Amino acid sequence: MTALETRRVQLLFVDEGSYHRETITIPASALASHDRLIDCLREEPAVLEQLYVDVGRLCAAYLLDDEG
Repeated sequence: MTALETRRVQLLFVDEGSYHRETITIPASALASHDRLIDCLREEPAVLEQLYVDVGRLCAAYLLDDEG
């Protein structure tokens, strides 16, 4: 795994009964540092530098296949 490799993650949010999905990319190396994806999204400095995840509205997070 190189420092430039990324993984796609689909996030599902709910806001007042409406659901919407967002697809993000995060460094693959960040995933290796955490047992759970949610921990990576909430705690990993390399991820937090790129985005903010509102975990209060987050319903689900999934790793996507590389084929998209």
